Amino acid sequence: MNWYDNAIIYHIYPLGFCGAPKFNDGSEDVTYRLDKVLDWIPHLKEMNVDAVYFGPVFESVEHGYDTIDYKKIDRRLGDNNSFRFICDRLHDNGIRIILDGVFNHVGRKFPQFVDIQEKGQASEYCSWFQNLNFGGPSPCGDPFWYEGWNGHYNLVKLNLRNPGVCDHLIDAVNYWIESFGIDGIRFDAADCIDFDFFKRIRSFCKGKKPDFWLMGEIIHGDYNRWANPEMLDSVTNYECYKGLWSSHNDKNYFEIDYSINRQSGANGGIYRNIDLYNFVDNHDVNRLASTLHNHAHLPLVYTDVHHAGYPLHILRKRIRHRRQKGKQFRR
Repeated sequence: MNWYDNAIIYHIYPLGFCGAPKFNDGSEDVTYRLDKVLDWIPHLKEMNVDAVYFGPVFESVEHGYDTIDYKKIDRRLGDNNSFRFICDRLHDNGIRIILDGVFNHVGRKFPQFVDIQEKGQASEYCSWFQNLNFGGPSPCGDPFWYEGWNGHYNLVKLNLRNPGVCDHLIDAVNYWIESFGIDGIRFDAADCIDFDFFKRIRSFCKGKKPDFWLMGEIIHGDYNRWANPEMLDSVTNYECYKGLWSSHNDKNYFEIDYSINRQSGANGGIYRNIDLYNFVDNHDVNRLASTLHNHAHLPLVYTDVHHAGYPLHILRKRIRHRRQKGKQFRR
């Protein structure tokens, strides 16, 4: 069994968690805001957290998903040395580190993109970006057009069919493994990423660290397409996300019952061989406490998500057992 098969993961969106400024124009001095994580280590241990999943920490322009430099901690959070100290302290306390890999797109200040803005067709990086061509201007006023993620032109799509792009990203992952000992990567917008890239990065990461965890953000579709022995270890379980809270709000437990048995039921569960990443909320959806009508149901939802691989009748037994034992729920 791998460490991540039954892990409790604590998700932090660092820029929000630290109250960092909205924009990074490069003028602000390095500020060690992320060091506050160190004060949270006792709390993490009290909750039996196995790993901390940090949302974007790489240098970016705004929200973290518009990367400038894949090998540099955002100056609004600290620097590489301060983050190395954070990783060391977490590891010393038995807590692993997962980073957010935003490898589908970059920000407009990404150096290779700036090179094209400055040199035009003479830039050696013209093939680094998806569908970049000089047949017309971009919506941002560039004398060339390129593809933005979901029509957002501040997020420039990378061409993951270009070996140089893949080398650049894998070199960055290697840096964080070797210098910081990270234990996993969460792939942003995994549904947009080329399968061959996933196969290559899996081979590389497992070769460096056999228990390295690879998880993709997937909302719709057959999870087996991404989570399999050739690609990722897990994907986000959005199929069960809604039912975990709406079943309590609507008193319709058949909803979550259907989803769990469809995925993990003894008779034909389609994801029985995958340990899906079960969650109750994240930075893209409303917080659970704002969604549940009755806050007394909070501990029940967290119990459900931790055991989402079980059929519902087993979950009910576990919930009753916890009530009988009088265990107090801690946030």
